[in-house]
Amino acid sequence: MANRRDPRGNNVLPFTPRRRASLPPILRLSPEYDGMELLYANDQHPDTLFSIKILAWARRDDGETVAVVPWLKELVTATDLADPLNGRWEGYRLPDSDYLFRDAPPHKVRELDAAVEFFGRPDGDGLIQEIPDTIGTHAVFSEDQFETLSLTEVVSWRLYGDGTTKAMVADEEAVTQTPVLPGDGCLCPAQEEPDFRYFFQHGIANRLKDHDPEALAAIAMLATRN
Repeated sequence: MANRRDPRGNNVLPFTPRRRASLPPILRLSPEYDGMELLYANDQHPDTLFSIKILAWARRDDGETVAVVPWLKELVTATDLADPLNGRWEGYRLPDSDYLFRDAPPHKVRELDAAVEFFGRPDGDGLIQEIPDTIGTHAVFSEDQFETLSLTEVVSWRLYGDGTTKAMVADEEAVTQTPVLPGDGCLCPAQEEPDFRYFFQHGIANRLKDHDPEALAAIAMLATRN
C-alpha cells in the first residue's frame, strides 16, 4: 500500500501463500438500516445457506430494485453475485428470523421511486451520492504478494453518474478531525490504490486480525486466484 496511508500496527498480519463483469448501471442507493441479510450458496456447500449484511438497496436503470453488498473486489448487486466456488444469490431474510424473500422490500422500492423522481436520472458521470458504510466493511491491502495484509475500515461508498461505485477509506496522514465522516477531505477510493486486493465484512476482518486458521486459509485460496 502507498506510504501516504499505512494504518498498520496491529492490523498487519503475517501471511504465506476473477475479475467479474461490470456492475449494471445504478441510479440511486438507499442504505439498509434494519440489518436485512443476503443469502447465498456455493458448490462446495450445496446444502448450506450463508448470510451477509446488506449495505444498501439499489435502483438500476432497468427499473429493478436489488440489494448490493461488497463482494471480493467491488460492490455488486445480489443478482450478479459470484465467487471462485460458484457462489450464487438465493434470496434475502430478516435478521434473527426464518422469513425469506426474493423481492426488494416495498418500502425501499417506494423510497427509491421517490428519490429517482425527485433527483432525476444522472446527467454525466459526476458524484451522485455518498452513503455511510454501516456493516463494518474492511478493505484488504497487500504490497508484497500476500506475505502481509493491511486491513482498513471503509468509511463510505460513493455512487457516480455512470453507475460506478467507490469505497472510501481514510488517508491517515490527511486526517484533521475525528471521527472521519462521509464527505471528509481525507477520504480516497480504495479501489484506486495499487495494493488493494479485496473487501471483507467485519466478521471476517476480525477473524483475520485474530489469526483465525480458517479465515487465513480462505485468504490463501483467494491469493492463488489474485
